[in-house]
Amino acid sequence: MPGQASLLLLLFAVAASGQILPTLYEYYTEGGISSGLQTPPGQFKLNGKDITLYSGSIHYFRVLPEYWRDRLRRMRAAGLNAIETYVPWNLHEPEIGKFDFGDGGNDFSALVNITQFLRIAQEEDLFVILRPGPYICSEWDFGGLPSWLLRYPGIQVRTSDPIFTRHVKQFFDQLLAQVVDFQFTRGGPIIAVQIENEYGSFGAANVQQSYLQFIRDAYIENGISEMLFTCDSAVSSGTTGALPGYLMMANFNTNPAAQFDKLLELQPDKPLMSMEYWAGWFDHWWSKHDTGLTPEQFSTNLGIIFSYNASVNLYMFHGGSTHGFLNGANALGSYPFYAADTSSYDYDAPLSEAGDYTLKYNLTRDMVAQNNKVQTLLPAPPANSMKTAYPTLPITEYLSIEQIIQQIPSELITQIETVTNMEALEINGGSGQSYGLIVYRKQIDLPPSAQLQIMGRIRDVAMVVVDGQQKTQRPEGGISNESFGYWTVADSTFTIEGTDAGINTLDIIVDNWARVNFGSPKDFEQKKGLFEGTVLVEGQPLSNLTAIPLEFKSKWIKSLTGWQPIQGQLQGPVLVRAQFQIQGTPTDTFLDMSGWSKGSIFVNGFNLGRYFHLGPQVTSYIPAPLLKEGDNEIVVFEHYIPATQLVFTNVPILGGKRKGGA
Repeated sequence: MPGQASLLLLLFAVAASGQILPTLYEYYTEGGISSGLQTPPGQFKLNGKDITLYSGSIHYFRVLPEYWRDRLRRMRAAGLNAIETYVPWNLHEPEIGKFDFGDGGNDFSALVNITQFLRIAQEEDLFVILRPGPYICSEWDFGGLPSWLLRYPGIQVRTSDPIFTRHVKQFFDQLLAQVVDFQFTRGGPIIAVQIENEYGSFGAANVQQSYLQFIRDAYIENGISEMLFTCDSAVSSGTTGALPGYLMMANFNTNPAAQFDKLLELQPDKPLMSMEYWAGWFDHWWSKHDTGLTPEQFSTNLGIIFSYNASVNLYMFHGGSTHGFLNGANALGSYPFYAADTSSYDYDAPLSEAGDYTLKYNLTRDMVAQNNKVQTLLPAPPANSMKTAYPTLPITEYLSIEQIIQQIPSELITQIETVTNMEALEINGGSGQSYGLIVYRKQIDLPPSAQLQIMGRIRDVAMVVVDGQQKTQRPEGGISNESFGYWTVADSTFTIEGTDAGINTLDIIVDNWARVNFGSPKDFEQKKGLFEGTVLVEGQPLSNLTAIPLEFKSKWIKSLTGWQPIQGQLQGPVLVRAQFQIQGTPTDTFLDMSGWSKGSIFVNGFNLGRYFHLGPQVTSYIPAPLLKEGDNEIVVFEHYIPATQLVFTNVPILGGKRKGGA
């Protein structure tokens, strides 16, 4: 194209002449700041100057803070001028009224210092598009909503329900006080703020203008004055989920022309932008690896976007990892009805989970350079991090399930009349149990062969343990989730065999595999554990149970004592440990968990995430900052059959395929 060729010649001439380009902030704040991002027909303007937004999504809560600057610099080096991030309410208010913006002393406090992230973004010469929610989808547990909301019977989230809006307002009052001075017109990086998120996808019958107005008003009351907007699929949602007078943006991964033509029809006097152009896709456990768009499809669609003179946010530009138990899930309209997301959020994005450059990165960089009419100074791209395949580690010590339970703090153990959901437990300052597994324990005299029946559905996966012995089997294939112990089966039965005579300890251990993060109101009824119906043994209902939360918080993991040397083959549920030393500065690495069954990994106390032998994710990424020179410890909670060793690799394996850079 002649225009692109001329632009490339201009860049070459600038480089040859030694001309120093201005930074992004120098260019857009020259002469002082008089206005923020504005939306005249055809073209955004920032501080009175034309701007096309070349943005990429990165979630500060999915990347260790030690790597924030590195990832942001890589984005800027690709020619991007903005980054977009969601805000996870459930991490910022993990218990009712206890807010965390980096200093809360919680497991992931270091990941939620949003003001530090905003400072670094500005220092790296990037503008910020902020999406506070309160609902964020994001393949994140409950779409970012805190699980303690489920303690309110009949609560209607994402509506004008006064209980819901009261808590949203309390959260926004805290959050927006943190970010208000980071707005562009106050000298900061934030140029735009989103009202809710994909609200049209909530279903036309459920959308409430009063709710969107409430969010808008909460922003204004807290001093937010930058451009506000909404986003949805323009084709399928139209103006459903939009708020009159505010810019609508489109989300899609195919057919950009149809989306933009619809936006031009709906708001002909506004510039065009895709808030989410899905650069790749995410994976579910028990499914095939999904990369979304091929590089060729990705670049073709990006070319169409640019042909409309449209701005774009690449979702994701860098996906990162979903640590701990914070992955989301999807409700499905047919069997198996539910699919939990993997801990890797690689997303086949331009930057990989470990921050490495990919072919999509190169395509983005080249196409932005050809399209961008405003030339500003770009940094040199940082080198990819070193990856080390550390020596294989033998598993040397373990704690049995009974030893684990004995070390649960007594204030967390409660007596319940009958089975109830984990969120309803009277623990954690009245906020219930949010994540992990819950044990329903009963001392009972079992016959040699006993029929256990769980009425309703299990949320989500159950193990039956008697006197510390695992009675359920690990899943071995796609159809195994059609049997007892899985969410797919209602009113399921299980025969408990081989119990000793006398009083037995019956434990039903239920794994909350993830709350759904997307859908209509019925999909947000996301209580976890056993609660839909009675649990019976030999036809008799169980009552007067003990509820024991297995939250696996970092301080608790680090405090564990009584580790025993391993003798013979172990059977889960069990905690196992390996200790090792690193000489010199640690590097990034990956754990190959293909020899294990199902469970979670803790690196020096940090909850790295989940693994599952049926995939598609095979490796778990360990960023170097989680390791240290000298002594290190890896603890694994294995549900079924642990391996005898931990195997490191220097390359990720997702979907059975090794993923490298471009």
